[in-house]
Amino acid sequence: MNRVYNFSAGPATLPEEVLEQASKEMLNYGGTGMSVMEMSHRSKAFDNIIKTAEQDLRDIMEIPDNYKVLFLQGGASLQFAMIPLNLMTDKKKVLMMNTGAWSKKAIAEAKKFGEVVVKASSEESTFNYIPDVDSLDFSEEADYVYITSNNTIYGTRFTKLPEVGDKPLVADMSSNILSEKINVSDYGIIFAGAQKNIGPAGVTIVIIREDLIGKADDSVPTMLNYKTHEKSDSLFNTPPTYSIYIAGLVFKWIKEKGGITAMEKINIEKANILYNYLDESELFSGTAEVKDRSLMNIPFILPTDELNAQFIKEAETKGFVNLKGHRSVGGMRASIYNSMPTEGVEKLVAFMKEFETANKN
Repeated sequence: MNRVYNFSAGPATLPEEVLEQASKEMLNYGGTGMSVMEMSHRSKAFDNIIKTAEQDLRDIMEIPDNYKVLFLQGGASLQFAMIPLNLMTDKKKVLMMNTGAWSKKAIAEAKKFGEVVVKASSEESTFNYIPDVDSLDFSEEADYVYITSNNTIYGTRFTKLPEVGDKPLVADMSSNILSEKINVSDYGIIFAGAQKNIGPAGVTIVIIREDLIGKADDSVPTMLNYKTHEKSDSLFNTPPTYSIYIAGLVFKWIKEKGGITAMEKINIEKANILYNYLDESELFSGTAEVKDRSLMNIPFILPTDELNAQFIKEAETKGFVNLKGHRSVGGMRASIYNSMPTEGVEKLVAFMKEFETANKN
């Protein structure tokens, strides 16, 4: 069977070159006579894997020396608790923006540990836009400010950061990390589950400024203290070794493709192909406000639920899979992460045009 075009929001498509290399090394990695899945995380071979992965990530994101890179477990969802446990230690207060389902979950979790001030929300319109950060005042005292930089379900992203003063800005970048250039120094913490733009599920990347480590109270469980993982170079317990190995291959793939600058250029081109068609179509329409459109996740709808279901079914027979949208938005969603080739988006749009022609009234 030929490979399909997988538009899943996550776990998502991976570069074919990475999958091919992993398949070649499955039984015998680097002459060790074993798979990465079988080797000790204390071995020299794995030590080289994790250190190389970290350095390659530092290179492509231009991570400053005063930031630590941690390879953790528990997904972004565990970070919803880990962050307040480690940072909400002085003012016992955080300023948050509610821009989607994942920010809602982060808000609910943070409320267990202190005061949460929701500075703005777009929930009243099903999170189809990002509130204007320029109209908001973030000057009040708080331990940190929290945003979800890209909203996977709703297809929106922050195109401008809030002015937070000397408070750390924490960003959940699970669905847009590595997709466009950012200045890491603008943030106190960046975190991302791997299964969208980094690699397979199982590892969570945390990029944290050094001065934010060591603030946790003694009552915080050992595994939920950033200091634990910083001191042990992410090897306090057995890490998700194979997920880290694949992530490392993805980082090298990005380097070989020209780095994040090249990724961003391609991602803009891919997104424009689909958005331009949605804007001119008489049958399909996008759901996110134009000014806040995501480069990674593009939700769109047809006039009726019946047509939505028909499109998804027909698309699958053509090799376009996992296009069903989240239940809160409905319709369809195309996630076009770094690993989705431009050809995949072009062919999807070609099919959408055929579908429109066949189903016009």
